[in-house]
Amino acid sequence: MTDMPPKLAEIVEEFASAPREVVLEMMLEFSDAVPPLPAELAGHVGMEQVPECQTAFFLKAVVQPDDTVVTFFDCPPEAPTTRAFAGILAEGLAGATGAEILAVPDDLYARMGLAQAISPLRVRGGTAILARLKRQITEQLS
Repeated sequence: MTDMPPKLAEIVEEFASAPREVVLEMMLEFSDAVPPLPAELAGHVGMEQVPECQTAFFLKAVVQPDDTVVTFFDCPPEAPTTRAFAGILAEGLAGATGAEILAVPDDLYARMGLAQAISPLRVRGGTAILARLKRQITEQLS
């Protein structure tokens, strides 16, 4: 899976090869891994809401001068599946460049095998998160 950052490719492979009954446990681990927002983003100032998600989900991507991207995500703990998407992206995209993130396939969650473990509505929300992240990066790079 050379079309995505190495950390993300590793996560995708772990999910794709995991037995279905383990996938939800793996997602819960990622939902606990979402870093807290820095103080300057408190109240979601400057963050974009993702209305396709069933729960309130906010994100922000910042392209640094060295072209790496810093991502920020916020979602309530009561929404572990949606938080898991944030945790997967936060860990998998850490240190990635804008170009690397833009190259992440739009069917990321299908490649992970999540369509068999969670509802299509949740997969659509996760896909929207990735799309909005890419759009923010594209806007900053142009």
